[in-house]
Amino acid sequence: MSETIRPAVGVQRGLRLEYATVAWNVVSVGILVPIALLNSSAALIGFSIDSAIEVFASVVVIWELRATPKSRERQALNLLSIAFIASAGYIGFESVRRLVSDVRPSPSAVGTAWLALTVIAMLALSKAKDRTGKEIGNAVLCSEGRVTLIDAYVAMAVLGGLMLNAALGWWWADPTAALLIVGYALREGFEARRGAKRGIT
Repeated sequence: MSETIRPAVGVQRGLRLEYATVAWNVVSVGILVPIALLNSSAALIGFSIDSAIEVFASVVVIWELRATPKSRERQALNLLSIAFIASAGYIGFESVRRLVSDVRPSPSAVGTAWLALTVIAMLALSKAKDRTGKEIGNAVLCSEGRVTLIDAYVAMAVLGGLMLNAALGWWWADPTAALLIVGYALREGFEARRGAKRGIT
């Protein structure tokens, strides 16, 4: 694996993106968990756990980017692979559980508004991470950008489920949509694992 020095400006931009992701998701957990408990919303609890996984993935990238050489890239890709697979496993389990047990998310104006903002924020962060990662030749940042994209997709699924349930009583829309994300998360997890084995960016 190459030990080349990364462009400092790009690395700093990548770090700022990851710090912003961590901050957003920590605030998200703080806002949504009390709402979820108050409204007995399994959907919001599930999204809060997904946000915690995203925090873990961002911390991995921060750890990797702060090393001047690329010596941590393989380890970081392996850790991101774990984050992808954990995310897929949880989303799949929670979606099936909600479908089987007929768990219906409760309406929450604050929760719905925060999820809408989260979709916008995560999509923007994901795009910026992918662009920055490609500029500095960093597979870890690009891969974590796809974790952020999954976070946006999960937020969309939960948001859609809450809205359809509130408007039409379609309680099953949220877990069904979330199941579609599982395949994408698994694919990215195995791709990160293959990248780590190849030892290339």
